[in-house]
Amino acid sequence: MAPGIIAAMNTLSEWLAHCERQHPQGVSGIELGLDRVRRVAHRMELAMPCPVITVAGTNGKGSTCAMLEAIYSEAGYRTGVYTSPHLVHFEERCRVGRESVSADALLPAFAEVERARLGDGGSGEAGVVLLTYFEFTTLAILRTLSESGIDVAILEIGLGGRLDAVNIIDPDCSVITSIALDHMALLGPDREAIGYEKAGIMRTGRPVVVSDPVPPQSVLDRALEVGARLWRIGKDFHFAGDQQQWGWAMHPSHGGRKYSGLAYPALRGANQLVNASGVLAAVETLRDRLPVTAQAVRNGLALVELPGRFQIVPGQPTLVLDVAHNPHSVAALAENLDAMGFYPTTHAVFGAMADKDLPSMLGRIAPLIDQWHLTDLPLPRASTAQALAVQIQALEKPQTGAAGRVSGCHASPIEALRAAVAAADPADRIVVFGSFYTVGGVLQDGVPRLSAKHLAS
Repeated sequence: MAPGIIAAMNTLSEWLAHCERQHPQGVSGIELGLDRVRRVAHRMELAMPCPVITVAGTNGKGSTCAMLEAIYSEAGYRTGVYTSPHLVHFEERCRVGRESVSADALLPAFAEVERARLGDGGSGEAGVVLLTYFEFTTLAILRTLSESGIDVAILEIGLGGRLDAVNIIDPDCSVITSIALDHMALLGPDREAIGYEKAGIMRTGRPVVVSDPVPPQSVLDRALEVGARLWRIGKDFHFAGDQQQWGWAMHPSHGGRKYSGLAYPALRGANQLVNASGVLAAVETLRDRLPVTAQAVRNGLALVELPGRFQIVPGQPTLVLDVAHNPHSVAALAENLDAMGFYPTTHAVFGAMADKDLPSMLGRIAPLIDQWHLTDLPLPRASTAQALAVQIQALEKPQTGAAGRVSGCHASPIEALRAAVAAADPADRIVVFGSFYTVGGVLQDGVPRLSAKHLAS
């Protein structure tokens, strides 16, 4: 791309379209490896001028990042956060001071990445580097964060860890959340193989917080191999709670700090205490550089927000939004739905990627669903609604109908939601899940108001 063409790229949408064209599979193209992205980062002289926390794991990454962001913000620090994917707008991936950056604020970084990619980054190194969509956008966001005057950077790994583009930045603290079976074609066939990939974010002599209660042995072995300072839930820190409050404590060998009488995190779901415990451990590991008061911890956990994670939208019928998209997260969603109490009918708006373990996902939650409203999604990787219908119908048991009834197949999530609202009574429940694209599809115009008149417009 010539300099004149770079100057002509005036919008974020134009740059994102350019990023998609760099890879034959567009936005969904995945090509793990750090060589390409490291070459371009070197040309850019990319570095983060503040403490960095990198978060990897199968589930719980977004919640962990959001709680870290909230606590550090309440402590008076200017936070920078990179998460992916987004629900509605790309800018959601980059937050500074708890606010998504503007599209215009990202443009200079995209132009810098392009110049460096073409060998014009000032390093003297020649040669064009082809980047995937994720690599290109990651470099642009990291550059934006590095120049935003932040006090702490919180970076979510996109996929795996060892070979993920985010891993070019050396973290001062690593966090590994729950590890489950997902992306097995890329990361390996079992938890041990997947755990090894997640453990690739560890660094010698630096703390790694493992908040998975039963981590794969590969994670523990890797910590020992590289000489990382391992903090394990249930060993180095633990939590306990009742129906009203909970508490957290470190082992005396780590200083023995305690928090008691904590209110439950504002993020709903039984699994959030595990995530919050890992967050508090990470805060403790960096206390010398980023002191945090007990009040900041309490306020941060009470005020944290993260759309699409067991998000309950007020109104009738009850609407639940959850980006659960693998067997482990769908099992957690099913547990949380079970704990909500009785609803005459539960409607599901469901769309998912075809490469997921759909039988396991559906088998766990199907007994809770009475009517399915299935949707296509705008990605080549996505299963069609018709294909999902075949899988759900195969689960139905004679005389019991345990899998619920397929009520319809739809071209988009919002159309599926409209059908669910039309079919639901005020006392019913609608749950939207299966993918970020499913939840994002119903949030295109903001949090929906569940009236047939509004949704029909």
